[in-house]
Amino acid sequence: MRVLLFSDIHNDTGSLRRLAETEAEWYVCAGDLVSWARGLDACGEILRPLGERLLVLPGNHEDATAIAAFAGRFGFQAVHGKSVELGGVRFGFLGYSNPTPFDTPGEYTEEEIARHLEALRKPAPEVLVCHCPPHGTALDRMRNGQHAGSTAIRKFVDEIQPRWFFSGHIHETEGVTETIGVTTGHNPGKRGYLLTLP
Repeated sequence: MRVLLFSDIHNDTGSLRRLAETEAEWYVCAGDLVSWARGLDACGEILRPLGERLLVLPGNHEDATAIAAFAGRFGFQAVHGKSVELGGVRFGFLGYSNPTPFDTPGEYTEEEIARHLEALRKPAPEVLVCHCPPHGTALDRMRNGQHAGSTAIRKFVDEIQPRWFFSGHIHETEGVTETIGVTTGHNPGKRGYLLTLP
């Protein structure tokens, strides 16, 4: 089973077309398809052929209500806060980010992130996909060297140890991979990452 994961497109329709034309059984957008919630329908037209094979999360630039309506219009699956089995593999999904300096539409407090993650604890996901990376890792290191990820997501990953973890949000860590315990974490960014599972 091939799952193409991507994030932080921010209205880059050229990259989106390339991703939509990549062969996979499932496609996962880990948030920030657009910037400031503008232009979702233009992206939806490009992705429309994927139908229910596309699972989409809100990033910090979208809110869950807008993404649910968007998914409904185009036949995608809105999976924010949900646990889904794909090809016998359990996936957990959580959009939004922790607070940013920009007051974007999709932000949670650390307490809210922890509460939403708790609903994904049992059954534990083999693959966890969040918009926001875990704090204190190579996945959340900004250009200035500071860490901007979520402490609640880090705690959850440390405790659950999913086989795979994917996040976006921090653009400068696109393509970065880090091992967190037994978990392999990766930021697919707009390049995308083709995950092959048995």
